[in-house]
Amino acid sequence: MDPVPEEALPPDDALARAEELLAAGRAFGAHEVLEAAWKAAPAAERELWRGLAQVAVGLCHLQRGNRRGAVALLRRGSERVAGFAGRAPHRIAARAVAATARGLAERADAGEDVPVPALPLRQPEGCDPEAR
Repeated sequence: MDPVPEEALPPDDALARAEELLAAGRAFGAHEVLEAAWKAAPAAERELWRGLAQVAVGLCHLQRGNRRGAVALLRRGSERVAGFAGRAPHRIAARAVAATARGLAERADAGEDVPVPALPLRQPEGCDPEAR
């Protein structure tokens, strides 16, 4: 797979690349892409991107067997992303990402072996994120 770009990608490209990396089991690479987007994001979106980056690094900790780090970052990221539910830009599936991260954190905290999912970050084209 291609190397992870160090510079911030445009938001839609960053989301697509992060989803590709997550699907390929490269959560740390997804974190790097999302962290660059977070640092370049407009102030109104910065906490959302920060939360997405935290969720991705939480998944990385799960992959590496660091349950405690995974739980902390998945919870922290979930809270930040959930704050954008119903108003997230770029078709970001804030409710779904937050709920998935929260559920993974709960399972990991309970001592379960948690497989790391390929986490979709965006609503499918034509899907209304408010229709829930």
